[in-house]
Amino acid sequence: QVQLVESGGGLVQPGGSLRLSCAATGLAFSLYEMKWYRQRPGEERELVARIKSGGGIRAYVPAVKGRFSISRDDAKNTVFLQMNSLNTEDTAVYYCNANRYEELTGETDYWGQGTQVTVSS
Repeated sequence: QVQLVESGGGLVQPGGSLRLSCAATGLAFSLYEMKWYRQRPGEERELVARIKSGGGIRAYVPAVKGRFSISRDDAKNTVFLQMNSLNTEDTAVYYCNANRYEELTGETDYWGQGTQVTVSS
């Protein structure tokens, strides 16, 4: 059974930092592209950052570029999201996603349960 478990969320003041972790079990982690999404209250879930299998390619949405950094440790089956210079617009539930496409079996998606990040003074 595949599980993605996020941790590291919490309450932080504007300008502060948090590091989110997502530990994966039950899948060939290194073969998956890993993504972080977030969902603000009343809004749709949006992609924040992604890192390809192998870690060589990373991408960010403009709103977080230069402030957030995604990384992965395939030996520990874990993906991280380092978030710096947080502002109130970053308040959201953050979700971890594992995604893989294979020609024969199609696309596979797994999701974590989410971790709340609240930026407030």
